[in-house]
Amino acid sequence: MQKLIEAVPGHDKEIYGISAEGIIAAGFLLILILIIREITGIVFPKIFSKISVGSEIAKNALSQSGKALGVAAGSWAGMHLVEDISWITSTLQLVLVVAIVVTAFRFVGVIHAFVMWTDDDGKLDGSQKTVVSAAESIMRFLIVIFGMVFIADALGFDLTTMVAGLGITGLALALAAQDTISNIFGATTVLLDRPFQVGDWVVIGAVEGEVMEIGLRTTLIRTSLDTVITMPNANLANTPVENWGKRRFRRWQPIFKLDINSDPAKVSDFCEGVAELISGHEKTMKEEDSFARVSTLGPDAIDIGCNIYWDISSGKVEREARDGFLIDVMQLAKTHELNFHDNRRRHSS
Repeated sequence: MQKLIEAVPGHDKEIYGISAEGIIAAGFLLILILIIREITGIVFPKIFSKISVGSEIAKNALSQSGKALGVAAGSWAGMHLVEDISWITSTLQLVLVVAIVVTAFRFVGVIHAFVMWTDDDGKLDGSQKTVVSAAESIMRFLIVIFGMVFIADALGFDLTTMVAGLGITGLALALAAQDTISNIFGATTVLLDRPFQVGDWVVIGAVEGEVMEIGLRTTLIRTSLDTVITMPNANLANTPVENWGKRRFRRWQPIFKLDINSDPAKVSDFCEGVAELISGHEKTMKEEDSFARVSTLGPDAIDIGCNIYWDISSGKVEREARDGFLIDVMQLAKTHELNFHDNRRRHSS
């Protein structure tokens, strides 16, 4: 490096009070760091290409962390090439520490791909997404805390004095950060008690939607209007959570209105037929609690109340099952020559 600097004309001069050798060395090192950055940004993702397959999150994380790692490698190499220029060495040390922290922070996204890679079906379920979300939040939190310590050390701060100062002001910081601490304890409660997981549809107070992410401080919920609500985890520890994702069945109570002038015997046969449709359906359960009976006699209609339990976890499958069931009920009504109530018609006694 020194020979390259001496080959530049005017290397022994000063520019605005700064040695030209230092400026030239900084220029060479900048070029070196940029070259290593680009090379590492290409090579690093290829090393972990098997893990990142099928995960755009991991590909972006590897690409960005690879470039940051290249900056760290270039800074480390520069510190050994230019040891006699103190201000460059100090600057490179700071850049090295910051680059390592950024690399670690960005590399957290690979956790998602690693879990997918080790999974048999290559698709994460709700519990796995919850673990990934929690692990990423914890890792980022630790990286930020330790990164701040290392950066402070690189900037020349006396860590012993800093620790002593934190001890003196610890009470004030604890009071100022009590909401953050409450949110972290709330996140711990969620992860331990597991009232819900990523992908569940929940109702928490006035908030209803799908759980997107569980972090250390907040939980993200996407509502039916496609908006995202950020809920502090501290609220989760004290608010009842209704989890629709933990349902063992889906209850449906349709009411069929028949014409008031219908033959009672045919109405009775119709009710028995609907009950047989319920018990014989491949997607129903709890047949002993299911029924189809006359529930109300009105001035114009006979209400047939039903109680059905679907053994279905998907809303799409449930809608398809309802569609087929209702068509069968229509056909059953035609078979018994029964008409459904039309409120536009007036019936005579």
